[in-house]
Amino acid sequence: MKKRVIIFILILLLFLAAGYYAFSSLSLFSGEEKNNQLPAEKSENIELTFWRNYGTKLENEAYKELISAFESSHPGISINMNAIPYGDYELRLRTEIAAGSPPDIMSIDSPNLALYANSGALLSIDKEMKEEGQIEDIPFSTLEGMKFKDEIYLSPIAESGVALFYNIDLFKKAGLPLPSQDPADPMTWGEVVELAKKINDPGNEIYGIDPGQGFSDGESPAYFKTPLLWQFGADVLSPDGATATGYLNSKHAVEALQFYQDLYHRYKVATVEMPPDPFVTGHLGMSVLGSWMLEEIERNYPDFKLGEDFGIAPLPKGDHQVTPNGGWALGISAKSKHPEEAWAFIKYMTSFEGSKKYVDITGDMPARFSVSKAFPELTAYPKNIFVQQALKYSKNRPVSPAYPVISDALKELFEDIGIGGKDVKASADKAVAKINGGLEDIDVKE
Repeated sequence: MKKRVIIFILILLLFLAAGYYAFSSLSLFSGEEKNNQLPAEKSENIELTFWRNYGTKLENEAYKELISAFESSHPGISINMNAIPYGDYELRLRTEIAAGSPPDIMSIDSPNLALYANSGALLSIDKEMKEEGQIEDIPFSTLEGMKFKDEIYLSPIAESGVALFYNIDLFKKAGLPLPSQDPADPMTWGEVVELAKKINDPGNEIYGIDPGQGFSDGESPAYFKTPLLWQFGADVLSPDGATATGYLNSKHAVEALQFYQDLYHRYKVATVEMPPDPFVTGHLGMSVLGSWMLEEIERNYPDFKLGEDFGIAPLPKGDHQVTPNGGWALGISAKSKHPEEAWAFIKYMTSFEGSKKYVDITGDMPARFSVSKAFPELTAYPKNIFVQQALKYSKNRPVSPAYPVISDALKELFEDIGIGGKDVKASADKAVAKINGGLEDIDVKE
């Protein structure tokens, strides 16, 4: 009898052990991995593929250094990074996802999150972020941009922001006072137009302002130009994300779009064709540029100095003060065979240590309060402008599975009214129809 009991207990223990390991395999992260270290038997000879867009030289340098540091602390894991040109990235990533061979870890521009999450291409990291991602250290508006249906799918390594860069020499030649540097005291767009008129000298290829990064490809048009709609009290979609009707073609939206068109066709202080690098070469009085341009200008144009040759002011406002936020963040493929190791990589990259190193190299804005506190210069001009705008006045682009259609429609809309000079209301109605068509085509997963 005793022998049978002993045998029964041994069998029971074996079943419990098997159940424990089966349960552990269902979780991205087990209790033994709390210190960002994986058990040796789980991390031997594992190669993770990591895709990201090929950004600036400083971003590329930062990623290489961070990957090297991660691999040193995780000797059983190697990261195979593929940096793809910005214009090709989304198409190539979606092609690989459709083919069933996506990378383990992918960099996603936050407004595209809903597309990938809704299609089942991304793994939810909601549990891992809430338990180990120190989400209380991330600004609310930034964290909201990482969510789809109230679940976190991405983790941010840095934040973005834009401001008004101005050429001091051109301001002085026109006898103009320099703009306020107070993040809470931006100029109105009406005031900007008056300054631009006095700077404008098309005969000498000098133009008053580039209000939204010209007419580029990719996500840049939506990122830089959507804030103008928000500032005039408009929006792209209804709050429930169901329609663009009555929002992108509303009275306020038409006012914003008309103002944008007037910069090019009525006031003629903006132009479609500009000389190369117009701001740093003295051909542009004002330009809306990203926070990352501070380090880029310092590195590539060392003789064009902040405070001497150019200055920075908060982004101009309309009826409201609003700036864009969001940017590239890291997520895990739902098809990854190594989700635990992928989480370990993301956890390190977006931790205080990883983010601090990234910000130190790139000069980008931190996505964590703790990292901001580690850089005293972020509380002083000019970086305080980007930080305060991000914390107090920023907004996410629409979170929708149809976002690629939305982004493309916004790009075409601003081209139609800016380059083509087409009727503003008709162009807005055309964009609304395109977006609504995209929304109807999306099968939103429950």
